[in-house]
Amino acid sequence: MEGHVRKTLMALMAAGLALAGCGSGATGGSEGGSRSQIRVVGSSTVYPFAIAVAERFGQANPGFQSPIVESTGTGGGLNLFCGGVGPQHPDVANASRRIKATEIEQCNRNGVNQIIEIPVGIDGLALIESAQRPTGFQLTARDVYAALAANPFGRPQTAQTWRDVNPALPAVPIRVYGPPPTSGTRDSFAELILERGCNSDPAMERLKASDADRHRQVCTQLREDGAYVEAGENDNLLVQRVSENQGAVGVLGYSFLEENGERVRGIPIGGIAPTAATITNFTYPGARRLYIYVKGEHLNAIPGLREFLTAWTQGWGPGGYLTRRGMIALPDNERQAAEQAVRNPRPITARDLQ
Repeated sequence: MEGHVRKTLMALMAAGLALAGCGSGATGGSEGGSRSQIRVVGSSTVYPFAIAVAERFGQANPGFQSPIVESTGTGGGLNLFCGGVGPQHPDVANASRRIKATEIEQCNRNGVNQIIEIPVGIDGLALIESAQRPTGFQLTARDVYAALAANPFGRPQTAQTWRDVNPALPAVPIRVYGPPPTSGTRDSFAELILERGCNSDPAMERLKASDADRHRQVCTQLREDGAYVEAGENDNLLVQRVSENQGAVGVLGYSFLEENGERVRGIPIGGIAPTAATITNFTYPGARRLYIYVKGEHLNAIPGLREFLTAWTQGWGPGGYLTRRGMIALPDNERQAAEQAVRNPRPITARDLQ
């Protein structure tokens, strides 16, 4: 099933699959033609949940073709999503962070004006280590920032081991496997962990007030000397690398930690471990919401798209098939609002992000 949904749109077009009724906005463009399969791109964190939804959708709606789901990273997925309206452009973008105003503006420039935002659940940005490591790490956001920043607190980066960062930590070389710049997990890491650690210095708070661009550079730019290793969008490979290297740390979504509890374990940040409870109540500093973005122009043009959204709502509640796979349910009021967004889609604008 998974291999089937990974087929590319190019192969779909080559097969000559046709869609009648795309005249309402999902036809035209330089490639012409039409299609009758839903195409989903985006976050590697949301990917396994989207696969589960695609499977459930297929079981409940045998008259529709199985959706195509691709793991491209949040940034890469939104870039594809915002490329335009028509069969050559995706219908849904998965995101492990909220869309940015600049991305909405990109969408609008390319004729995508009906961007439907649907929060689907909660995940935690987890730091992990090998479960075989005899003594686990105990880190703070400041430790993580000081170890990985290109210029921590505006000074040259000299730390080679975790003990160089904090005398209470072991003299283990700093080696962190994490997501690339296109990943929403990387954005969340910068916002939730790195900036928090950076702002533990009052001088950085003052810099934020006086020069926001410089503050962001100092607080979120990662070192490039091999201490931080971009592991791509394959979180299962990241788990493998960390589990086989007892000195390594990994950065990925909590759902992958939960699935691989025998191989890796979560690292507490500021004394709070990543668990379902601490993520649900947002006491764990890496807790974050997950989203899908739907192209309103395609809702009535792509067969099954509305039913696909309904399949999300059937699995994201407590005890649902998505929460059984590691997604953490939104609070009742937020989940009800998300269900309303599915039933009565309302486009968002950059102003809604303020």
